[in-house]
Amino acid sequence: MRIPGVPPAELAELNRAQDRLSFVYLERCVIHRDANAITATDEKGVVHIPAATLGVLMLGPGTSVTQQAMMLLADNGATAVWVGEQGVRYYAHGRTLARSSRLIVAQAAAVSHRDRRLDVARAMYRMRFPDEADTRALTMQQLRGREGARVRRCYREHAERTGIGWQNRTYDPEDFDSGDPVNQALSAAHACLYGIVHAVIVALGASPALGFVHTGNERSFVYDIADLYKAEVTIPVAFDVAASGSTDIGSDTRRAVRDRAHDGAILHRCVRDIRALLLQPGAAGPIDEAWLDEDAGDDTLRLWDDDGAELASGRNYAGEVDF
Repeated sequence: MRIPGVPPAELAELNRAQDRLSFVYLERCVIHRDANAITATDEKGVVHIPAATLGVLMLGPGTSVTQQAMMLLADNGATAVWVGEQGVRYYAHGRTLARSSRLIVAQAAAVSHRDRRLDVARAMYRMRFPDEADTRALTMQQLRGREGARVRRCYREHAERTGIGWQNRTYDPEDFDSGDPVNQALSAAHACLYGIVHAVIVALGASPALGFVHTGNERSFVYDIADLYKAEVTIPVAFDVAASGSTDIGSDTRRAVRDRAHDGAILHRCVRDIRALLLQPGAAGPIDEAWLDEDAGDDTLRLWDDDGAELASGRNYAGEVDF
């Protein structure tokens, strides 16, 4: 029997995650579809956004989205993320682009093994400060100390560069407006980065919850990966916006992060870094480009067996075993 509706696009027909727009944030509008474009309608008119070019559509307060629009996003491998005012709260996300479970199986195996988890954590810290001494023998306590000192130094350098008085990172997640301009900008910038990273993780078929440095939260791995880029992307953007005298910190910061994410090819790097961390045997070693092949891995549905074998699905095995 033929399944009704338009069949989804073949995987080979879709744009790769790293070739898409980083994110588009919408609020107070009706979201629908027109052919292969997402439309956003408000009192000012209609904006068309090609669905195949989207990485993540961030849906803020006052948005209404139709079933047809969500179908189009899903068929094109884009991710919808429902967020709060200024994009600083995460509520839910859409489906994954991946057809294979290869990444999430590798992620679960690594996060469940102490030594492998430590290897991945060390590799993440090496990505954050590549010019410092080798991290392969450091404990998590030592790594956290180094990272804390690096972040503190980063804040101080950008405060001096922009002439902004800086005390420390203080904010109330329940009250965006309670922070000073630079802390508001940091919150808005980090939220955008989390949305980008979350979209890439989900699109690739990994789990946002299985973190290596962060743990216990549904977005632990999002925070792990986002931390790789904060010193380069969101921290300088936040200080620049705060120093500009902006009267709309949230909107100006989102636009600045969007421009920086595009100019710095963050999507491409994010895809490559996630694959390197999860698929590279022994994450502490050099990257083997063959392991980063986006088309590698079989997406055929199979049955697991306790001897380690994988059996063909879609057949009845009742006659092959004794009950």
